[in-house]
Amino acid sequence: MTTISFHMEGSRVTGFTCKGHSGYAEAGSDIVCAAITSAIRMTECALNDVLGLEASVKVRDDSISLKLPGGLSQTSESTGQTLLTALMLYLTELHEEYPENILVVAEE
Repeated sequence: MTTISFHMEGSRVTGFTCKGHSGYAEAGSDIVCAAITSAIRMTECALNDVLGLEASVKVRDDSISLKLPGGLSQTSESTGQTLLTALMLYLTELHEEYPENILVVAEE
């Protein structure tokens, strides 16, 4: 199962950690894993490459994590929150479709 933990400060999403393989199918054929990876990569590209927010990204063998920097302008903060909230909503909806393969949690 893939677990995505969204890190929260009140209602503010500060980042996330994604761990594990969904187990829907073998690596390379797993549509759930592909959907998760694609959504995370697009969000990271939007935050860092398009908006230039310089979010910290750490990729390990079994996980990927992203953390927003502090001190963002009001516009950058708002846009970053929109993107991370949209990612959380998308992954939550994916969980509803594949509850045995993906888990989404929010934690302070």
